[in-house]
Amino acid sequence: MRRLPELTMLRRRQGRLPHPPLERDMADPKPLMAKSSGTDHLDAAVQSALRTLDAGVNGVGAISAALRGPLGRAFTEAVEIIRQAKGRVIVTGLGKSGHVARKIAATLASTGTPAFFVHAAEASHGDLGMITPDDVIVALSWSGEQPEMKNLVNYSKRFAIPMIAVTSNAASPLGEAAQIVLELPKAREACPHNLAPTTSSLMQAAIGDALAIALLEGRGFTALEFANFHPGGKLGAMLKFVRDIMHTGDAIPIKPLGTKMSDALVEMSAKGFGCVCIVDDSGEIAGIITDGDLRRQMRPDLMTALVEDVMTKNPRTIAPGMLASEIMRESVTASKPAVMMLIVAESRQPVGIVHVHDVLRAGVA
Repeated sequence: MRRLPELTMLRRRQGRLPHPPLERDMADPKPLMAKSSGTDHLDAAVQSALRTLDAGVNGVGAISAALRGPLGRAFTEAVEIIRQAKGRVIVTGLGKSGHVARKIAATLASTGTPAFFVHAAEASHGDLGMITPDDVIVALSWSGEQPEMKNLVNYSKRFAIPMIAVTSNAASPLGEAAQIVLELPKAREACPHNLAPTTSSLMQAAIGDALAIALLEGRGFTALEFANFHPGGKLGAMLKFVRDIMHTGDAIPIKPLGTKMSDALVEMSAKGFGCVCIVDDSGEIAGIITDGDLRRQMRPDLMTALVEDVMTKNPRTIAPGMLASEIMRESVTASKPAVMMLIVAESRQPVGIVHVHDVLRAGVA
């Protein structure tokens, strides 16, 4: 029985297998690699992505231009109706418009405008009971012609519930039934067949974001209010207060004026923050001694000196009601050297201490 290498050589001599490339071909393998690199395919994918993004940019740009005209007046009216509503914003839609509507409802709710999503088709099977006369309906439909929305439209008319239509066709059944029409400019989809909702979905999401932010700014919605709706995740961490992460009580390194540096050094070492807060007779902050102060003041009589001879007066402090994200900015300023810890104070009284590491552990930075 012939071994494999012998069979291979025999078949090559018989012309049944190609010969291996010559040495000069192996020395320059680029032509062989180019045939199988797939570069052309990757270039085509990037070009497709760029066309998609360009289509989206053009669509959003068309909305921006339209807001400077009739769409702007309708937008202002829509914001005012939502702002004055006693109830909630009901955002509805079907298909891709339904997915966008769900996102808009979530954005509204998280920015201070009570809202939730109702599926336009499910509304006819009992979900209409979720909508009250005090609510406002925002209905999304690019064509404005979905027959599944008919019952919801009739319901809004029967109970005089204001409806805002977001569509590209004001003359559609949905547009004609609505009190206010946010007519989006017609734009070509990124889909090469101009069929799959792509640019249109982005435009619907954009006008939804514009509504949410206009309402947020109109009511003066603050970052502190935002924190109430976002207690979890990265946003929740960034919206923690200083009081939530500071060390309090006996953990604060404190010594009064007149203390010897030997005692202050014991306090610094025991509390582990690399500093000690110095207070006057009324308990107000008079200064701070840090590891840096010790190095700058190093001398033979340092341990017998008084803390007021070594401390830095009027140290930087931070209020417990500030957002924890402000700690990093306060610890690194252009006008003063960076510090690793800050005293938390109320009316010049020390109520806590916070270290940069506390900020990192909390996930704020």
